[in-house]
Amino acid sequence: MNSKQRVEIFERLSVAIPNPSTELKHTSTFELLIAVILSAQATDKGVNIATEKLFCVANTPESILALGVQGLESYINSIGLYHAKAKNILATCQMLIAQHQSQVPRTRVALEALPGVGRKTANVILNTAFGEPTIAVDTHLFRLGNRIGLAKGKNVLEVEKKYLKSIPVTFLKDAHHLLILHGRYVCTARKPKCLQCCIEDLCEYSAKEYT
Repeated sequence: MNSKQRVEIFERLSVAIPNPSTELKHTSTFELLIAVILSAQATDKGVNIATEKLFCVANTPESILALGVQGLESYINSIGLYHAKAKNILATCQMLIAQHQSQVPRTRVALEALPGVGRKTANVILNTAFGEPTIAVDTHLFRLGNRIGLAKGKNVLEVEKKYLKSIPVTFLKDAHHLLILHGRYVCTARKPKCLQCCIEDLCEYSAKEYT
């Protein structure tokens, strides 16, 4: 795939998805952080249902910490791995209060030091909250990178590095959400909707679906 094709891919995706953004509902960077931690191995829809109730009661490090383990779990127990996530969220709140004046840090090192925050979560925060041109490789981006031919790799970090190298600079800020939404609704895992795909003729996938 050459540079002209890559530009065309993101130009078309930008037209098809004019307002690319996260589907996790939030009104602050802290709410986004909590939602992203909860979203691991969970759907955005499921997270939104839980956080809608949680954030009405507690949406700061102090107020969530005040809930305690049982209190927090009562709001997020519909989400997978909620026991571990509750402990991580409470520990993260403690660190935010003690080390960051209750604010979400905007450096990768500081973010990845928070319990429950790995490279992918840090990339989401850096990109979505702070507008940095990062790529958070989830299952959708990993699949699309290899399927479309934009960023082929055997592991998440390899795919991330290839995305950063291959995506045209002008599209780097929005590429993360453009690809997630394309993968979620069009280039789906089991049966991609190739007939509805705006980049079908540019895609290198050899098993395209036309039924």
